[in-house]
Amino acid sequence: MTVAVGRSVARSDGEAKVRGVADYGVDVVLPGMCHGALWRAPVPSARVVSIDAEAARRVPGVLAVLTGADVENRPTGISLCDQPLFAWPLVRYEGEPVAAVAAETVEALEESLGLLRVELAETPAVADLASALAPDAPLVHPDWASYASLSGAQWPRERNVVCELFSDTGGVDQAFSSAAHVVEDTYRADRQYQASLEPHVAVAEYGAGRFTLHVAHQFPFNVRDRVASALGVRPSEVRVVGHHIGGGFGAKLDVSLEPYAALLARAVGRPVRMENGRSEDLMTAQCRENAVVTIRSALSESGELLACDFDVVFDSGAYAIDAPYLASMPMFAVGSIYRVGQARVRCRAVYTNSSPTGAFRGVSGTYLVFAVERHLDHIARELGLDRRELRLRHLRRSGEKMLNGQTLADADILRECFDRAEELAPFSSLGKGPYRGVGMAACVWLTNPLAGSAVVKLNEDGTVGLVTAATDNGSGAVTMGLRQIAAEELGVDALDVVISMPDTDVSGYDAGSQGSRTTRVVGMAVKAAAERVRERALAVAADHLEISPADLELAAGSVQVRGAPSRRLQLAEVAKLAAAHGGPITGAGSYSTPMPAYAPTCATGLLFPVFPTPTYHLHVAEVEVDPSTGNVRVLRYIVVQEVGRVVNPTGVVGQIQGGVAQGLGYALWEWLALEGGRYRQRTFESYGLPLSVDVPRVEVVTLEHPDPESPYGAKGVAEPPVVPVAAAVANAVSDAIGAEINCIPILPEAVLDALASQDGAGARGVHLSRGGAGAEAGGA
Repeated sequence: MTVAVGRSVARSDGEAKVRGVADYGVDVVLPGMCHGALWRAPVPSARVVSIDAEAARRVPGVLAVLTGADVENRPTGISLCDQPLFAWPLVRYEGEPVAAVAAETVEALEESLGLLRVELAETPAVADLASALAPDAPLVHPDWASYASLSGAQWPRERNVVCELFSDTGGVDQAFSSAAHVVEDTYRADRQYQASLEPHVAVAEYGAGRFTLHVAHQFPFNVRDRVASALGVRPSEVRVVGHHIGGGFGAKLDVSLEPYAALLARAVGRPVRMENGRSEDLMTAQCRENAVVTIRSALSESGELLACDFDVVFDSGAYAIDAPYLASMPMFAVGSIYRVGQARVRCRAVYTNSSPTGAFRGVSGTYLVFAVERHLDHIARELGLDRRELRLRHLRRSGEKMLNGQTLADADILRECFDRAEELAPFSSLGKGPYRGVGMAACVWLTNPLAGSAVVKLNEDGTVGLVTAATDNGSGAVTMGLRQIAAEELGVDALDVVISMPDTDVSGYDAGSQGSRTTRVVGMAVKAAAERVRERALAVAADHLEISPADLELAAGSVQVRGAPSRRLQLAEVAKLAAAHGGPITGAGSYSTPMPAYAPTCATGLLFPVFPTPTYHLHVAEVEVDPSTGNVRVLRYIVVQEVGRVVNPTGVVGQIQGGVAQGLGYALWEWLALEGGRYRQRTFESYGLPLSVDVPRVEVVTLEHPDPESPYGAKGVAEPPVVPVAAAVANAVSDAIGAEINCIPILPEAVLDALASQDGAGARGVHLSRGGAGAEAGGA
C-alpha cells in the first residue's frame, strides 16, 4: 500500500494561488527599484542609419539609455551564435530591440521612448517560406557562414536555410514507380502563441560584481548561462531566483527581457524591473512555428503503404533559436506509429524577417501528426478503405524500429490504445447525423531526457525539505509529483514535504520544465536523494535503539522496529539526534535518461536523434459543423494515454484536459498570421483563444505500463495531450463535410470554402481566404 504515490494529493502551492498571495514574477518589488523598457523596431527589415538619444536622456527621471553602440553587442544563441542583444546595424524582425531605457517612473520611461530618434533605412523583407528559399532571395543573415555552433556540432545549412535534415532508406523511387496508387497532399499550419496570462517579466539587480535576476521562468539555469554569455561574464556571476510562473508552455524556456534588465541594472546601480505589454509579448514571444508539409505515399492495390516521401519546411523566424534541433522531429512523425515502407524525409528550417519561433508544448509534433493523420484519412477515402482498419493494419509492433533505428520495445501498447477507445465508444457509432463527423489520431511521444538534480533534507521537526531548480510552471510536476515521490520514499505525509523555490546559487543544475521531464527525470533524482536520507535515518535510529538497520522501517513519520511498531522514534527525534552527532541528515541525487541505441548514420543533420521513454496515445473527436456559419462544435473528445504509472490521478487528468483545450485552440480558433513578415493579430481579442464553453469534457482513459527505469514507473504526461488534437479534429471536420481540410487553424471561412467547393460554386481555395498566412506557405 502506497503512502503518497497514486493518490490525488493537493498541490503545495494551491492554497496560496487560490487566495492570491503567491508571488509571481510580476509581483516582485525591490527597494529602490526603477523601470525599464525596450524601443522595438517598427519594421521587419531595415538598416539602422543612426540613433539620436540625447533628447531621451534629458527627460527628468531617465537614468540610462543603451543601444548597440553602447555595449559589446556580441551574438549569442541556443544553437547558433546569430542573435545580438540589439538590432545594430541590422533590424531582422518587427519588435526587435533597438534601445533600452531605464527611468524612475513609468511616465518618464514612456516619454523617453517617444523622444528616441531612430533613422531606419528599410530593406526588402524575406516575408515567407517561399521567398526564403528562392535562389535570389535577400539574405536575412549576410554573415551566416561565420556563425559558430554553440555545441560544436555541425549540420547542413546555407543562405536562408538555418538547417536541413535528410534521411533516405533507399528504394523510395522504385516503390513509387511500381505502386498501384500514389496519394499526395500538402498541409499548412500557422503559428500559435503560448498566451500565458503572465507576460514575460524580469527584475534585475547588480552589486559586488554579481547580477541577481528575479524571474518567472521555466529554465533558471538557461537564464543564468544565456545572460552570462550575452554580458560576457562567468555564469557564476549571475544568480537567478525563481518565482511562481503564470504560465509558460515553452515561451519561458529561453531568455527574453532578462539580459536587458541586467544591463540596465549595472548601468544605473539600482534594481530594474521590465515587463512586456500584451501586444509586445504576443509580437515577440518565441511562438510555435508556421510550416508546410508535403507527403507523397506509394500504395499497393490493397492499400499497403510501400513508401513515403515526407518534406517539411518551417519558419525559424529571424534567428535560429532551437530550429536545428526541431528539424529532427519529422524523423519521429513518419514511421513511428505506422509502418510506411521505404521512406525519404527532408526538413528545412529557414530564416525569415519575422519574430523568431521556438519551443511550444509538443514542439513541432502538432502539425507533423496533423499531416500524417490527415494523409491517412485521405488515403482511406481515395481507396475506399475503413479509416480505423487502415491504421490497425499498419500499426507498429513491439520490437520494430523507427526510422532512426531506435527500437520501440513496447509498441504493442498502441493496439491497446485503439482497443480501449473502441470499448468506450465504437468508432463506427460516432459522427452520425447531418454535418457530424468523427476523427482519430495517434502518436508516440518522448519524455525529455535532460539532466536534473535534487537535495532532500530531514528537518528537525520531522518534515522533509526538498531543494531543486526544477520549476513548476503550473503542471504540478513539482508541487505534486516530486513531493509525492519524496513522501513515498520516506514514509511521510506529502503535506510534510516542503519545497524551496528555484535558486541557481543554492540548487544543483536542472534542465527546466520542458518535455514532461520533471516527474520522470527529476523524480529519479529526488528518489535517489530520499533513499540516501532513508539510509542515514535508519542508521541513526539503529544506533540509538541498539538494533540492526535491517530490522527497521520508515512509516507514518517515524522509524519503527519491524514487527514491533511500538518501538519507534519519531523522525523529528532522529533528525535532532543526527544534528547533534554527525550533522544534519541530507541526501543529494541527480539523473539523466540514458540515450537509447539508434543508427547515427540514418540521417544528416540529426541533432535530436532519439525519443527516450516513449509514451503512446490515441485521440478520438466527434464534431458538428454549422453549414451556414462554418463554425465547428466539438461534441465529444476521448483520450487514451499511456502514462507509465499515475502518480497523482487529479493532476494527470488535469494536464490531459489542459493539453486538449490548448490543442483545440490551435485547431479551431488561435490564429497568428503573417503578412509581409508582420503579425496581423496584436491582441487576445483578435488572436482568438477558446472559451470554457468551447471545450467539452474530455473522457480520459489512462493506461499504466510502469517503466522500471522511472520513479515508481511514472513517465511523462503533460506535453503529449496537445499533439494529436488538431489531427483528430481536422479528420472529424473533413468527415462531417465530405471535403479535405488541410490547414491549421480550421477557420469558419475555410470550412465554408470547402463546402462551396463541394457544390462547385465559389471555390476560392481554402488558403486564399486566409490572407498572408496562406500566401506565405503556398509557394514553399
